[in-house]
Amino acid sequence: MFRKLLIANRGEIAVRIGRACAEMGIRSVAVYTEPDRFGLHVKRADEAYYVGDDPLAGYLDVRRLVDLARETGCDAIHPGYGLLAENAELARVCTETGIVFIGPNADVMARMSDKTSARQAMRQAGVPVTPGSDGKVPDLDEARRLAGKIGYPVMFKATSGGGGLGIRRCNDPEQLEQAWHRVLSEASKAFGSAEVFLEKCIDDSHHIEVQVMADRHGGVIHLFERDCSIQRRNQKLMEVAPSPHLTPEQRAYVGELAVRAAKTVGYENAGTVEFLVKGNEIYFMEMNTRIQVEHTITEAITGMDIVREQIRIAAGLKLSFRQEDVRHHGHAIQFRINAEDPRNDFLPSFGRVTRYYAPGGPGVRTDTAIYTGYQIPPYFDALCLKLIVWGMSWEETLDRGIRALNDMRLQGIKTTAPFYEEILRHPQFRRGSFDTGFVAAHPELLNYSVKRNPEEAALAIAAAIAAHAGL
Repeated sequence: MFRKLLIANRGEIAVRIGRACAEMGIRSVAVYTEPDRFGLHVKRADEAYYVGDDPLAGYLDVRRLVDLARETGCDAIHPGYGLLAENAELARVCTETGIVFIGPNADVMARMSDKTSARQAMRQAGVPVTPGSDGKVPDLDEARRLAGKIGYPVMFKATSGGGGLGIRRCNDPEQLEQAWHRVLSEASKAFGSAEVFLEKCIDDSHHIEVQVMADRHGGVIHLFERDCSIQRRNQKLMEVAPSPHLTPEQRAYVGELAVRAAKTVGYENAGTVEFLVKGNEIYFMEMNTRIQVEHTITEAITGMDIVREQIRIAAGLKLSFRQEDVRHHGHAIQFRINAEDPRNDFLPSFGRVTRYYAPGGPGVRTDTAIYTGYQIPPYFDALCLKLIVWGMSWEETLDRGIRALNDMRLQGIKTTAPFYEEILRHPQFRRGSFDTGFVAAHPELLNYSVKRNPEEAALAIAAAIAAHAGL
């Protein structure tokens, strides 16, 4: 097993990886740029090293991070999610310098991170893919021809896209022309590549992703599925495991497809295979070659520590479980508590956390890197914390989610928490009847009232007085 591990990330996922290291007797090394000088991941690591004033550059400097790992005696690097997590260059440089990269090899990562290459691999494996272009779309004329062939609505997608970026829906030829240059520009700025492909837009579908784990000894298993259909503008807000929409037969089928996909490309470590499901139609969308933000709910229903398993696999060990050993119990929901104001078009609400109290009790987990007094910087993702609730039944999980959201105190900024309470109370959601269009179809969910206790009111008054006095 590794002696020391460098965590090439920040925030809650860096804290999460550090906790796994502590349990496994592995020393953890954190990195930080100036805005994260007082970050919780820095405080909790065994060692921490400054990598520059620029908020992002230090986290994205592959050579510097690998050199730091070598200088500090690290055996391995864990990239978490985001930042460098799907950067094949990091995996390649790690291999060249004798550092173990905790993830798939560089060639597999590069192949699956390119969505057109991934679609081609899935076709060869007999996994159904959404109708669309065979590869990148070279020009607007070809885009028009393909859209006319497969039928509107269609989606432009960046071949290297992710996180809801580099995606544009087109309902007709006019929107297609308007979106073409915009998505090319977005893709170039966000991912350094102006390559896009086109696929059929499957409306009123369910976004289903399957967690897979694979070792270097030929062992490949799935840990069942997560339903990520509660989205806004193609960005996930809440995730559910298992999906209330799948029949047992569909659950077994998507699990088998995901395992087949991983075996076909020679995958190793943790990954996620994503599908769109509508009725009995199931289509492959993409494969994420890293741990996902929402891995927590899979852990909740299976009892498996996915980060720990990642580290074991990277160390050359076999999977801890066989497929027949994996069972799922109860239901789990993850809420992405973002520093955003839902009633103001989800605008960011960065600032100082004046008070933070984490909810607790049976079946409640929080993954975060914030604390009272923490200044949420404006340079990164708006995620403040992940609130995870688990219950034996769907109804118990919903009620526990409302209770946990009410228990939480996160003051000084606006968050998405009250918006999630409205979703949990909605009759349609409580029936388990929701799809990717749910949020857009229910604008009334934003008509919630902000509840304030006397202490919060006093703090608001004190802040107003201080501002008026010029303090």
